Amino acid sequence: MDLASPKHANKLGYLLLAPAALLILAILVYPMLLAIDISFHDVKFATLSFGASEYTLANYQKLFSSPDFWNAIRVTGQLLLVVTTISMAVGMGTALLVNQQFRGRSFARMLIALPWAIPEVVAVVTWVWILDASFGVLNWILIKIGLVGGPVSWFSSPGTAFSAVTMVMVWKGYPFISIMILAGLQSIPEEYYQAAKVDGANVFQRFFWVTIPCIAPVLGVTLILTVLWVFRDFSIIYVLTGGGPVGATETLAIMTYEEAFNFFRMGYASSIGVVTLIICAVISAFLVKKTSHAIY
Repeated sequence: MDLASPKHANKLGYLLLAPAALLILAILVYPMLLAIDISFHDVKFATLSFGASEYTLANYQKLFSSPDFWNAIRVTGQLLLVVTTISMAVGMGTALLVNQQFRGRSFARMLIALPWAIPEVVAVVTWVWILDASFGVLNWILIKIGLVGGPVSWFSSPGTAFSAVTMVMVWKGYPFISIMILAGLQSIPEEYYQAAKVDGANVFQRFFWVTIPCIAPVLGVTLILTVLWVFRDFSIIYVLTGGGPVGATETLAIMTYEEAFNFFRMGYASSIGVVTLIICAVISAFLVKKTSHAIY
């Protein structure tokens, strides 16, 4: 059989896709189905087989009646709103800045991308030192310029802990947004801006009526990816605060980890993971629909 012939072209395509499809089934679909199955069982340790015990809704009943779960929902939503908004604003600003012609632009672009290139755990450990109450660099700077009267214990109170997590997540996340938007800005023909200038449009009008519509597809994709990253991020919060103090930074990801690996309630942790998956899917579908309407 000649697979290269037009008659068998589709068969060749399926054959070439088969290894990737099998790999996806092995590392994504099967674990996801297994987690869903475990969420309906009262198990202490994860198993690799389905139907380990009698099916029950006890995990979900316990979850939706748990104050800790609703606190994790609240904290996750707050982080989602604050981090995404600030990161998008900072990313847009830096992208517009390094899109201009000036000496040292390549070096500035490298500096902007640097936080994104640093491994996340390494970066967060560095921030733990920067935010240390006793010898942290940030406290020293704030005291020197007179913004605070004494050292701030960033991780001891709910408000400062949430602010510290937000600050580090914005610092880590905005470079990706900046790079994506910069790529979109580079694709805008200069003739569009020249025509807008001829029509008498000022810099703000050119931004809202030329720049934003032209990079709308990039903004939509970037927003979706950023929201999903903030929603599922674990290492930044865990290394900085571990979800504390008193649950002030405990997101759904942190709660899932604690239930699974601190208390060994695998069934309960799986139910949290399933709910998280559903929420992510709903948010993604909503954002895709809204951004598609905005683009077209």
